[in-house]
Amino acid sequence: MKPGIDHIGVAVCALILNENKEIFLAKRSQNCRNGKGYWEAPGGKVEFGERLADAIKREIYEEHGVEIEILKQFPAMDHIVPEEQQHWVTTAFVVGIEGEQAPKIMESDKCDAVGFFALDNLPQPLASITKIDIDYFIKQRSLQD
Repeated sequence: MKPGIDHIGVAVCALILNENKEIFLAKRSQNCRNGKGYWEAPGGKVEFGERLADAIKREIYEEHGVEIEILKQFPAMDHIVPEEQQHWVTTAFVVGIEGEQAPKIMESDKCDAVGFFALDNLPQPLASITKIDIDYFIKQRSLQD
């Protein structure tokens, strides 16, 4: 059985911020199971018995070779992809990169490009769940001002 298809999948993603408050995004390759060609906040599915925080740390290290520090966790959001008949429940984390590490592409079969982007100059097309998470981040940040 495939998560997200045969049953609702559980996933995590990371809004990785640098010192300039730019966000790290990755462009999904044509080999991915969904969102092909879309820019997204990186992450992936949660394994059975794995804590959400451990899952995001594992995913970011596997995909981009950096260790992260969790700053904040967002509430879970629905990520429904009707055209691909998929349903995921995703939790986003706001994170920073530990030390002087630089993220890179570790899984070239799943990722075509990466970069840091200003929130007012994001690449397109943007994955729907990433747009939801960024909008939530911006709203929360404006409430603190």
